[in-house]
Amino acid sequence: MSIATKRGDGGQTGLAGGIRVSKADLRVEAYGTVDELNSFMGFARSICSHEEISAWTEDIQRTLFRVGSALATPPESSKKPPAITGEDVDKLTGWVEHIEGIEGVLSDWSLPGAHRESSAYEMARTVCRRAERCAVRFVESGGVTEPTVIAYLNRLSDLLWLMGRWIEFNAGIDARLRDDSKAGPKWSRAW
Repeated sequence: MSIATKRGDGGQTGLAGGIRVSKADLRVEAYGTVDELNSFMGFARSICSHEEISAWTEDIQRTLFRVGSALATPPESSKKPPAITGEDVDKLTGWVEHIEGIEGVLSDWSLPGAHRESSAYEMARTVCRRAERCAVRFVESGGVTEPTVIAYLNRLSDLLWLMGRWIEFNAGIDARLRDDSKAGPKWSRAW
């Protein structure tokens, strides 16, 4: 059996449970963007020298396969979608709180590109925000998925931003957008 089935040559793809839809379907866009996010996170992990962040990243990647599958499983499918639980979201929240509790990690908005490893997490963060927007668009158009999918992606983007800051902090890199002479509000939780 070949991976090149040719079944998608006409612009259709199969969802979980065998249901065929357009490759331009909002559901496909949402789970496809989660797949893209997982690849970006894999790249970030491949160059990450911070052991704890690397381990967290692998854990998140495994959960993202469930997130993608939950998005790829329509309600009419004979296959039940995997659960994305409150515990999955809470784990990310705990990691966010862990990094926020490290004195000196948060000082201002950051300018991406000061460090190769943190830049990889910035790239993953922006793809995560796009995946979140795709999932919201899918749900707002009438699509059905676990409500925790959107919460998970929202929390994950916060965490990815913080991972980049922690990496820079540990490397002694100041990637603040503004120096101390610039007036204005510093970073905020609204990020």
